Amino acid sequence: MSETTGKGLPGSRTPLFEHALRLHRPTPGEPLPRDGEPYPDDASHRGRPQPKAPRDRRSAGRDPALVLDAHFARARALPSELAGAFEGVHVPIHPNEHIASAAGRADGRRVRETGRWLVRHGTDRCSVTVGLALVAAVGTADDIPLIQTIGLLSNHFGPLAAHALERLPGGTEALLWLADRVTGWGRVYVVEALCRLDDPAAEPWLLRKACDGDFLNAYFVGAVARAAGLHKAVAGPFVDDEVTDHTSRLLLVMTYSQGMGMTLSRYPHAEAVLAAHLRLLERAGPSAGRYCAAACLAGGLGEDGDAGSIGPVRRWQPYRDDYLALLERPDWCEVARDALAAEDAEIVRLAGTASGRRLPAFAGSPPAGGEVRTPGVPALRP
Repeated sequence: MSETTGKGLPGSRTPLFEHALRLHRPTPGEPLPRDGEPYPDDASHRGRPQPKAPRDRRSAGRDPALVLDAHFARARALPSELAGAFEGVHVPIHPNEHIASAAGRADGRRVRETGRWLVRHGTDRCSVTVGLALVAAVGTADDIPLIQTIGLLSNHFGPLAAHALERLPGGTEALLWLADRVTGWGRVYVVEALCRLDDPAAEPWLLRKACDGDFLNAYFVGAVARAAGLHKAVAGPFVDDEVTDHTSRLLLVMTYSQGMGMTLSRYPHAEAVLAAHLRLLERAGPSAGRYCAAACLAGGLGEDGDAGSIGPVRRWQPYRDDYLALLERPDWCEVARDALAAEDAEIVRLAGTASGRRLPAFAGSPPAGGEVRTPGVPALRP
């Protein structure tokens, strides 16, 4: 099937696939700067009125499906003819039953070639999105590099890229590759797909890397804890520091995840994981990051924590007391003071927390800018 380019279309002539590839090459192990935004079609995309999603969500995707039906009904129609066919059409960015059905009504080989062409050569996000939906419906393992590359533009293409990789052989490995290279909403889609696969091969990554500190981690924290068997993993005899520190992040997210995902109050293994986490922190020893984690957990489990996420404070009092006891230890205090003197980013952020009481590491010796504070952590003598 020919790959001739489309007719002279307005807007950028840079394929979004090439844009992603060009940004990926300099730092192949990292997420794209700003998720690859602005995309090459940004000016033309913003310069025209965008079609609104239909009020009835069940009808979303019918219009692009009709365009596809008409296209595939013509035996000699080329993929390039779809390059500008979706202007003025609402194209959903999530998996869509109407587009998938249109793919199923046509010849699979032709659908696959059309999807591949649109993903690789499309210069506007609507046509590329439809192409990715076609690949997600009928693609093969050969399409994994194509899906991964466009998936790097994850804020827009993350939902379909994750869905496409999830259904292919080798999907776990492919999703893990992408998970290390996406942030924000894109990370939500990819991590959720990994959790749905429930593949033991993903557990080491989920236990160590799933939460990257973004507020959106709250959407998948419960799925990660379940899929990775967190309560069993932290109770084992051989737990490395990466698991210890990542468990800190998982627990912290659960203290503010009300309305987004699993909260600490609803996590069925909360007490067991908190107790194990305290043992792991003690075994691992102090660091700037662990001091901050213990301080934030002590605050988050107290009266100033998010009541909707933690429930009754008295439930957590024994664990909060143990975190505070760690913060009082001379070796932990010394590490925190040294980190502040070295302007460690985590300690500096902790020092700038808006309200609360003085932390034990700094009691009696606040930095030049004022007291070091964190919500809910009482003043303690050094």
